[in-house]
Amino acid sequence: MIRSRDQGAISGFREKLSAKTTWMRRWPIPRWVGSLANAGLGPDDPEEEALRRQALIMMALGIDVLSVIWVATYLSLDLYVSALIPLAYQVITTAGLVVLARTGRFDAFRNLQLSLMLALPVLLQWSLGGFQASSGIMLWSLAAPLGALVFTSKPGPWFASYLVLVGVSGIIDPYLTPAQIPATINVNFFVLNIVAVSGVVYYLLRYFIRGVADERQKSELLLLNVLPASVARRLKAGERPLADRFSSAGILFADIVGFTTMSEKVEPDALVEFLDDLFTRFDALVERRGLEKIKTVGDAYIAVGGVPELGTADIDALAGAALEVRELVKNLRFPNGQALQVRIGLDVGPVVAGVIGTRKFAYDLWGDSVNTASRMESSGVPGEIQVTERAYQALAGRYRFRPRAPIEVKGKGIISTYFLEGRTEDPNEATASASP
Repeated sequence: MIRSRDQGAISGFREKLSAKTTWMRRWPIPRWVGSLANAGLGPDDPEEEALRRQALIMMALGIDVLSVIWVATYLSLDLYVSALIPLAYQVITTAGLVVLARTGRFDAFRNLQLSLMLALPVLLQWSLGGFQASSGIMLWSLAAPLGALVFTSKPGPWFASYLVLVGVSGIIDPYLTPAQIPATINVNFFVLNIVAVSGVVYYLLRYFIRGVADERQKSELLLLNVLPASVARRLKAGERPLADRFSSAGILFADIVGFTTMSEKVEPDALVEFLDDLFTRFDALVERRGLEKIKTVGDAYIAVGGVPELGTADIDALAGAALEVRELVKNLRFPNGQALQVRIGLDVGPVVAGVIGTRKFAYDLWGDSVNTASRMESSGVPGEIQVTERAYQALAGRYRFRPRAPIEVKGKGIISTYFLEGRTEDPNEATASASP
């Protein structure tokens, strides 16, 4: 058995995931930046790709704006060659954004930006006469390998290139002629370079760390969608194999009467929408009663009480859920207008529960009571809740029953069963609690 959510639950789960993975959308990002980031993205591309694009575009724009300071300063000092280098970055970056908007080719824009970030600060440093005269402008080249770490799958070559350029710059530094830059400007540029580069490093690391946190949150949500919370915690702690024996658990099987025939006459979209709505309602009432959904298979719905933690639910909660399901479907119709009915089977008894598999693992149940509950559903009567003798004994006095003539059940022989009709204390309880 594979424990899964129906389509409706998955839709809600995706909405929660989306809220977890769109932290950058809460930043004051201009709308046109978002449009530019989405250029060339396909409908099936991951959202993280758009976030990476936004981060790189914002970083490029930030450097573009700061370059105005260098261009203006070097022009005022008659250092025209040095001024031409940050100006070239501005021109090329602007042209690159235009091309990106028209073509959507983000890979080319990314590689262009990383190359400019790596090479131009080095050229600027050489043109100014070395590390000291340039106020350590080469620190800006560090943005390239850091950006590659976030924006590419192969950051190693970028970092190696950065180290090579640092080494080359150190070798040729004594042979360069320092530009005549006033000491005050030189010191101010040292401060600006350190602060600005630190800001870029912080920005990229924050992006990276938040991305890791988002991935962890995704994993948490996915795990909790597949497994009960207590089981997920044990699995994360490394407990394997994970299996428990429960001396008494209630098992519910519910199946839609006539679903196979109806599904052949209804459009696939309408059929899925129908199941989506129905099982979303089932999920809500099962959760409200403290039960645990095990899985849906086609039009069959399986839930359990008393598992995975003793005392969290019992056969009473399961009986109440069965009555509520029966009342709920009375007000529903198939997509073709036909009245909806269900068969429901209940049993109570020992089960073994655990996690199986290492890929696409599932929380599953085994035991005679699981098989018997399934037989109660398959041998039942439309619109009725059929229970075993031991389920009847567990509920007697609190619920009303109608005995059924002994029937032959596959693997069990001739046995006595009962139809659950309602609570003894309040015969209208099931109707009152149902919400179509």
